[in-house]
Amino acid sequence: MKFGKEFMAQMVPEWQAAYMDYNFLKMQLKEIQRFHARGRPAAHLVKQKSTLYRAFSGLIPRQKSQRQPTSLSSPDEESQVIVVNSVAQDGSLGYETRFLMSEEEGGEYELVFFRRLDDEFNKVNKFYRSKVDEVLKEADVLTKQMNALIAFRIKVENPNGWADRSNDINRLSSDVAASWATLSASAPSGARAASRRVFKDFLLDVEPTCGRQPDGSSNGEDDNAIHQNVEEKKPNNFRATRPAPLQVLDRLKINNTLETPRSTIKGFLNVPNRTEPNFNKESLKKVEERLKRALVVFYNKLRLLKSYSFLNTLAFSKIMKKYDKITSRDASKAYLKMVDNSYLGSSDEVSRLMERVEHTFIKHFSNGNRSKGMRILRPKAKREQHRVTFFMGFFGGCTVALVLALILIARARNLLDKPGATQYMETMFPLYSLFGFVVLHMLMYAANIYFWRRYRVNYAFIFGFKQGTELGYREVLLLSFCLATLALASVVSNLDMEMDPKTKDYKALTELIPLALVVLVLIIFIYPFNIIYRSSRFFFLTCLFHCICAPLYKVTLPDFFLADQLTSQLQSFRSLEFYVCYYGWGDYKLRQNTCSTSDVFRAFSFFVVAIPYWCRLFQCLRRLFEEKEAMQGYNALKYFSALVAISVRTAYSLDRGKINWNMMAWIFSIIAAIYGTYWDLVFDWGLLQRQSKNRWLRDKLLLPYKSVYFGAMALNVLLRFAWLQTVLNFQVSFLHKEAMIAIFASLEIIRRGIWNFFRLENEHLNNVGAYRAFKSVPLPFNYDEDEDKDD
Repeated sequence: MKFGKEFMAQMVPEWQAAYMDYNFLKMQLKEIQRFHARGRPAAHLVKQKSTLYRAFSGLIPRQKSQRQPTSLSSPDEESQVIVVNSVAQDGSLGYETRFLMSEEEGGEYELVFFRRLDDEFNKVNKFYRSKVDEVLKEADVLTKQMNALIAFRIKVENPNGWADRSNDINRLSSDVAASWATLSASAPSGARAASRRVFKDFLLDVEPTCGRQPDGSSNGEDDNAIHQNVEEKKPNNFRATRPAPLQVLDRLKINNTLETPRSTIKGFLNVPNRTEPNFNKESLKKVEERLKRALVVFYNKLRLLKSYSFLNTLAFSKIMKKYDKITSRDASKAYLKMVDNSYLGSSDEVSRLMERVEHTFIKHFSNGNRSKGMRILRPKAKREQHRVTFFMGFFGGCTVALVLALILIARARNLLDKPGATQYMETMFPLYSLFGFVVLHMLMYAANIYFWRRYRVNYAFIFGFKQGTELGYREVLLLSFCLATLALASVVSNLDMEMDPKTKDYKALTELIPLALVVLVLIIFIYPFNIIYRSSRFFFLTCLFHCICAPLYKVTLPDFFLADQLTSQLQSFRSLEFYVCYYGWGDYKLRQNTCSTSDVFRAFSFFVVAIPYWCRLFQCLRRLFEEKEAMQGYNALKYFSALVAISVRTAYSLDRGKINWNMMAWIFSIIAAIYGTYWDLVFDWGLLQRQSKNRWLRDKLLLPYKSVYFGAMALNVLLRFAWLQTVLNFQVSFLHKEAMIAIFASLEIIRRGIWNFFRLENEHLNNVGAYRAFKSVPLPFNYDEDEDKDD
């Protein structure tokens, strides 16, 4: 793989604009190369010809006499191509390259190249410095959190007697110092230096309040200083740098960041939450988990910063070597020396922070087990497994084969013309169509993942998946093909259109297959053991529970994204309602039911189709209450209009005799469709911007073809009006009513799949614009800053 592609593949997607524009600089070099290709062939031949007439210098090289006068400028200075100087730019240190060969023919091309190169380097160097400053500030905050954790741990695990241990610590350190002084008097200097480091580390471990000092001195002065320091240090003196651990707890409060229904109700009623810490093992475990997660996220940020520095340094090295190769100059040495001496190349704060975080994490959160700690800090990258690809292809082939078998059986046995076909479509088809809707949605999600990965949309970060647990498109296709195979096999096994003439009913076993399949899927979803992607299943169930209890939980992107998916699965909710009615109160052995005429069933039809819209409406109201943004109120109004429209259309579908329902269905459906379409295109996708660089689109686009965006907008508008089938009662002679409902429900699922890609693309571009590569992690403790300043 070429370096340019590898460079793009290794970038942090949200920081892409802050990396060196390698492709742009390569284009500049190609301009230089094209100029040299046009003007240098003749000059090159003249130079080669002239060398044939020079005096022969001999086979044995002659040594220059030491008495021969030397030139004022060394050969390196005479052949110098560039001079790099440091300059002040916008309050920060920048670099400027002076090209010394600009008078030569074609020198203006190289001059432009170095100007662009300086711009890219100053951009990278400034961004790196700003991010390092951020992590250093964050490191100070985490240091305070660790001090509080140690004090909290002391209070919980040894509530009595810790204060009495300070005298023992001082006495122990004094005894060790005396023994070390006696031993060092007769030890060699190398052993003495090693023992000095061990002794210092011992002091740092046993004195919990003493800060680590740099080990900069050596020789006997350091020995005397250490000995004197231990002999004369009093408890009050060595506590002067920062407060003792238990004193930290006096001005410490617990951050109640866990959103629960109870905390939500308290916040709504303005009941103050408890912030005083409870010193028990359960609270200690919660605090350790939260701080552990914060350290893992902080360490990942450091890793990405280190990768950013390495990749950009390597990119500047590659581009300068290309320049030397094209121009036959030797400019890379001087420029790369500047790169190495700059903050980008010489700063080691990130590496030292990484070492310190590793030491802290292993010591406090993995019980000193380095391999265990490093597995958490550096989880292995998810590898594509060949068995997933194999089984995906296997079950995909089974799905295709079963579809063909179903078509051939239906035509060979002429099933659609039999008397029981209508009864089958009214009873069994709604049961099996549930799996068709779910499989179609999963296929659309797999396609979304494929294109998100192809165009580097960081969907795992946006959804908040735990690193290494996110499903790829192969895994989603595998699950969808497995479910499709089971559902189609069930359909093929239950194609009886007529009752058994002897028993005058249908086979009970085959009639219960759809219910058994639904129960099997539910069992797999809640199965607690670590099989069939447990982390993804539990993540889905958690988001689903948050959607159901929408106003009681803080709304996150995965929650409202899932709620939006549910609004496109209204027919699946109707199918689940039919399952309950058919198997609960119907006679499934005779394929008879009274669901369509039951007043209870008709009443619940309004409630069932309203569930997804109620969830989404409450989510918008919760965000309006928390964020105080008017846009959330307008978004809630959009879902309320859709809720009214779907309720009126449901009423019209149940009672088509009244003209009032028809008129109301038309009015509210048109309002909801126009409102929803405008919101999709403008707010969810960020399109229809007249003043953007890409007219009627937006400034930044991931897809290379603008026509795709216009086609997606037109298709979204068209599919938004699929509700016309309900109002107009559009029918096809060769298709049953249930089949038409399934087709238009599938069109809505396809529209949602298209919406998913552009919605996450817009979210990703917002993250890129803000360089947002990490989510904020709530910390367990809150310090009283005023007291910190007083200290």
